[in-house]
Amino acid sequence: MSGANPFLDPARQAELYGHASRLAVRSNALMRAKTSGRPVPDTIVRLVRAHHERADELGLVLDVGCGRGTSSLALAQQLRPQRVLGVDAAPALIEQALHRAQRLPDVPVSFLMGNFHQLPLPAQSFDVAVAAFCLYHSPQPQTVVAEMKRVLAPGGLAVLVTKGLDSYREMDQLVAAAGLDPRAEQHESLYISAHSGNLAHLAAVSLDVLAVEHEEHRFTFDGHDHVAEYLATNPKYDLAPGLYGNPGALAATLHEFLPDRPLTTKSLVTFVVAKSGGGRS
Repeated sequence: MSGANPFLDPARQAELYGHASRLAVRSNALMRAKTSGRPVPDTIVRLVRAHHERADELGLVLDVGCGRGTSSLALAQQLRPQRVLGVDAAPALIEQALHRAQRLPDVPVSFLMGNFHQLPLPAQSFDVAVAAFCLYHSPQPQTVVAEMKRVLAPGGLAVLVTKGLDSYREMDQLVAAAGLDPRAEQHESLYISAHSGNLAHLAAVSLDVLAVEHEEHRFTFDGHDHVAEYLATNPKYDLAPGLYGNPGALAATLHEFLPDRPLTTKSLVTFVVAKSGGGRS
């Protein structure tokens, strides 16, 4: 990574999310490594049930920055609202979400391409709005939260999810030690825009914060080959030509410079539950 934070650089978005397979490979590698921490969609469902008095009779639920639709499908299956609508700006991710939803024809979910700074949705139309692991892609995340407030019905519930600034720092240390990117530990956190330390404040600008929860998630990668699957499309690092997007070459370089052993790392995941004024939830 050079110059602008890649999560905040519009010029990098087509590279990062132009092909759903890139995100899928990285996400799958991370999930195979996971050793502790509850599934995020399950926690979101629990928080909705705890804080929305009509959790068993929900109308519309919005999943902002839905990506490949993982949370959208889980919310639809577990909460059983009238419908879950997932919105994302990346056409390839929406296409993948639609494909995954087709395999679950009885699940009330649909997907729409749109910019989360200007949601193409009517005001006061959703009972619940979720934004999980997407606000740090905005240089003005408070604008996204304001849009969520606009589309929430009075008394509607928002659930925001993000990561801590120093998440996966052991990965930074590995990349630096291998000489893949000597400055790996000095790069700005990918989550600088919306992180565990400022998420509640971002929510409070537009909404009434009801609860904040922090949970540490831990991961153990089997060795260099497993690590390389995750690192190959991680945009944080300045990798040599031929390594970015090439897990085989990246793994070979790791094997060359460091003994192969498991890597344990962690991430702080933060959940903020907030309410739209004008009613009870």
